[in-house]
Amino acid sequence: MRLLSRLKIYVALTRFDKPIGSYLLLWPTLWALWIASEGNPDLSLIIVFTLGVFLTRSAGCVINDVADRKIDGKVKRTANRPLARGLISSTEALLLFTLLMSCAFVLVLLTTNSMTVYLSFIALGLALLYPFMKRYTQLPQLVLGAAFAFGIPMAFTATTEQLPMIAWQLYAAKILWTIAYDTMYAMVDRDDDLKIGVKSSAILFGAQDKLINAILQLLTLALLISVGLSANLGSIYYIGLLGMAGLFVYQQYLIKDRERDLCFKAFLNNHYAGLLMFVAIVLDYLSR
Repeated sequence: MRLLSRLKIYVALTRFDKPIGSYLLLWPTLWALWIASEGNPDLSLIIVFTLGVFLTRSAGCVINDVADRKIDGKVKRTANRPLARGLISSTEALLLFTLLMSCAFVLVLLTTNSMTVYLSFIALGLALLYPFMKRYTQLPQLVLGAAFAFGIPMAFTATTEQLPMIAWQLYAAKILWTIAYDTMYAMVDRDDDLKIGVKSSAILFGAQDKLINAILQLLTLALLISVGLSANLGSIYYIGLLGMAGLFVYQQYLIKDRERDLCFKAFLNNHYAGLLMFVAIVLDYLSR
């Protein structure tokens, strides 16, 4: 029973039972794998990057909770997290973070090339940096976007050992998209964050949050159009992009009154936007 209860704590700490963050990491990484390989990705890379996404996202949750262990208890949404409740020590949590990141690094080291291995160190640095940014910058979501999107350049180097312009177009699109959906997420906690002095894009944007969010979504779509043109993708890709635009409109509807539950629902809806684009990319290449 003690082992089972410990496992439950680890699951809660890594948010393995709440995979939305992993999905938001996974779909753009898979976009990159398919585009980099022109629709024919190596099965081993699909497996490695999928496992890597889940490992690094779980590790990111752990280090985030270590950084926020003294403030999570003051925020309604995070008050029951294991570190906030004292169910696990910071030392044990850091050991778990090290184990997860080590497993991810071993996967990259054993199955990819030196260029991808070098990029993995930048990815690690961004993962370590983000949790502390909400104390020092009004736009921590930008750092989160840079971290969340880093599977894209790694997918290109693992596939082609190159970083073409299209990789950076896709990377920029993912960063802007992340700022948009994580602002929706931050809108849920805005009142609590203001009380405890934590910074976020939702606080920075203030009354213009919905407008700026819409602009970020439009810029994301514009960059994804440029990706489609650069990769010579066809009509199925653009139909998927139109569907993504429709989901963005729906998300704007959900956040119109800034209600906590609906803002969170809008955030969750981005999983379907990412999945839709992945399906569209796969089908587009299959139709050739």
